[in-house]
Formats: sequence, structure tokens, C-alpha cells
Amino acid sequence: MIVFYVFYLVFLGYILLNVLYWAVFAVAGRLGRADDTDTLPEPSSFRKIGVLIPAYKEDAVIIDSVTDNLKQQYPADRFDLIVIADSFQADTLAKLATLPIKVLEVSFEVSTVAKAINSALSRLPLEEYDILVVSDADNHMAPDFLSRINNAFAQGWKAIQGHRVAKNINTSVAILDAVSEEINNHIFRKGSRVLGLSSATIGSGMAFEPSLMKSAMATQRTMGGYDKELETNVVLSGHKIGYLEQAYIYDEKVAHRAVFQNQRTRWIAAQWQFVTLYLGRGIREIFSGRFASGFKVIQAIVLPKILLLGLLLLGLFIGMFTGISILWLLPLAFALVLGLSLVISVPAYLWKRISVREFLLIPMVLFSFVRALLNMRKAFKRFMHTPHTGSPNPQGS
Repeated sequence: MIVFYVFYLVFLGYILLNVLYWAVFAVAGRLGRADDTDTLPEPSSFRKIGVLIPAYKEDAVIIDSVTDNLKQQYPADRFDLIVIADSFQADTLAKLATLPIKVLEVSFEVSTVAKAINSALSRLPLEEYDILVVSDADNHMAPDFLSRINNAFAQGWKAIQGHRVAKNINTSVAILDAVSEEINNHIFRKGSRVLGLSSATIGSGMAFEPSLMKSAMATQRTMGGYDKELETNVVLSGHKIGYLEQAYIYDEKVAHRAVFQNQRTRWIAAQWQFVTLYLGRGIREIFSGRFASGFKVIQAIVLPKILLLGLLLLGLFIGMFTGISILWLLPLAFALVLGLSLVISVPAYLWKRISVREFLLIPMVLFSFVRALLNMRKAFKRFMHTPHTGSPNPQGS
């Protein structure tokens, strides 16, 4: 019985560290600000920007996205949209050829975003570009997105993450996905910057100095977590990643549980691979006195919020079963702190979309997450693509 109590207390200790992380960064995000300037000044120069758009079988959305992204409030001759087309249909390629963009066709035995981007980096004349932006095939950049990126680089940044938000909020799953992303924006991006750490990247809406990006992409080893490796290599090289809260890029959220589960399977597998590859390096960084870079790697062991909530409920149940009040009061208190941390991280516009139906869906989402956890081995062998449909109902409409 003593062994049980020891393991249970160790379990609660690990849970407490996770809850404290979420709480501290949530409060920091409320008290501080991101790296945006108060105004968007008239630029002294318009840096040449290449927007990389890795796209695997994205025939359904790519034409609409490219057409929309050409409407930037940025000189047309100072940015290129570069579609990295993997397994596209012939008629889609023909339509893309009529647009004022660049198309790089690629083909791999096992396709990944990292392979597509690295292929583009090896084929493009990188000396022509001052900034490289990464955008998903379904993403729509706000009209002033590139202008805000240009302004950030004028301030001296070499790596920036923009503010990715939901393009569609048309189902309960999409609403919860949008809420999850905004919580992550608040904690892992804004909260991190307020506390002096690098912003986390998110796979799109991010910008880098070309040579820095190419060197950081050169050692990609995970199947589906290229952005986490890219982020880590940038930080380990001595650079911080900024966060622009007002630089919006709109992303299609998953609308159905099956797609949600598939996507989370890929993400969990990527996080597991990342931890096994980089955790030792992070610990060495901390012991060498390089806390900022070491802590960035250590962040990878922070539990996802939905899984943390599930473990807290499990701890509460186990504590009640023991009959010792402190053993169920502790996980209950931790759950309340976590809940409050998440509540203050959700922006006002999304609270208007949340109803009882979304709260009732949370247990089902937790179940899907557990299934994704059990299925993560599938993602070690192949890239699990998230299909996009170009779903309407933009954020805020």
C-alpha cells in the first residue's frame, strides 16, 4: 500500500508542475503584451518575401487560398507565393500556371512537410529573398500580414510567429479546435514572450531569415513535427522567436471528430519523437547555464491540456476511492486552477460561440484524444495528412 501512495504522490507532483506551467503562462499572457508595435509605420524598405506553401493533395483549397493571398497590401513585386505542389491533379496545376505565382512540383515515396520545404529551399535562389514565410495550403493571410512581418524584421527580428486563428467555426468540433488554438496562442506564444522566452511556432504563419531557416531545417528527423524541430534549432542557435498578436493568418479548423483524432495522432507522435530526440539536449543546455534555450526544449514534456484534464479526473477518482480527503482535494484544486487558467486564455469573440453543446462534447474529445494516443505508432511510419475542404464561415462572422 505504501508503494501505491508513493506512486500516487509522484503522479500528483508531476501533475502539479504541469498545472503551474499553464497557470503562470496564462497569467503572464494577461499581464503583458506581444511584440507588435503600437502602430504600423511607413516602411523604410520593402523586403523581398517568399511565401512557401507546402501542399499535399490540396486541390480542393489551393486555388481559393492563392487567389486570396495575392491580395496583400504589400507591393506585388516584393513578394512571391511559392506553391510546393505534391501529388496535385493536372487540371489544378494548369489553373495554378495561370496565376502570378511560382509552382514547384515535388514527389516523394513518403511525403512530409519537411521534405517539401527542404526541396524548395534547395531549388530556390534564396539570395533573392530577405524573408521566408510558411503558410499552409488552406491559410488566408490578412491583407496586412506581410506588412507586419516586414515591420518586425525592420525592428531586428530574424524569426517571427504570426497569430493563427480559425477561418471556420461551423461545427462544435471546429469551435473547440479554435478555442484550443487560441489558448495555445495565449500561453505558448504570448505568455512565453512576456516572460522573455521564445514564442512557440505552429507550422504556418511563421517567418524566418532565409539562411537561418535553411540551417535550422537541415537536421529534420521527426515524421510530422518539423515546426517543433525548426523552432528548437532556431533557439539553440541563439535566436529568439517573436510573436505578432496582430499579424493574423486564418486557418481551417477540423470540423469532425474523426479528422480531429487523425490530426492529434500525428501531433502526439511528433511530440513523442521530439522528446526522445531532444530532451537530453535540453537538460544539457540548462546545466550549461543556457536556461532560455534549455527550457524551450523542456517545454515539450508539458502535457496537452485535454490529457492533463483527463489525468486530473483520474486522480480525483483514485483519491476518492482511497477515502483520504487530501488525496482527492488536491486533484480537485489542481483542476480548478487549470480550468481558471484556460478560461482567462480564451478571447472574448470565442466565448460568444461557446454553448452547452460544446461543453458536452469535451468528454468525447477527450476519448478521441486517448484513442489518438494509443494509435500514435501509425504516425511513425507515414505522414497522416489532414484534409481541407475550404469550409466557409470565417472567424468572427
